[in-house]
Amino acid sequence: MELAELTQGIRRKVGTDSRLDAVLKFDCGADGVVMVRAREAPNQVDNQDGDADCTVTLPLATLADLLNGTLDPVAGFMSGRFQVSGDMSVALKLQRVV
Repeated sequence: MELAELTQGIRRKVGTDSRLDAVLKFDCGADGVVMVRAREAPNQVDNQDGDADCTVTLPLATLADLLNGTLDPVAGFMSGRFQVSGDMSVALKLQRVV
């Protein structure tokens, strides 16, 4: 999947009010970022890089696996398929999004 498709998938999953009450960044390195700005409704999902409360660093393919349900977020983190920095409580809420 390409970044645009994944961004659209996250936008659908987040909806207008994910109740994350935070800014979450999926950092896919050279492939780009997906920002979930969910401090107020309606939530915004875009590819403009910025500061985040929590950053999930992962390859594009791993993000696709998370979104299509073939990778459990806890299993992915524990196996090192992605790294989390920043506010870990936001990362725990990630399961609501993916």
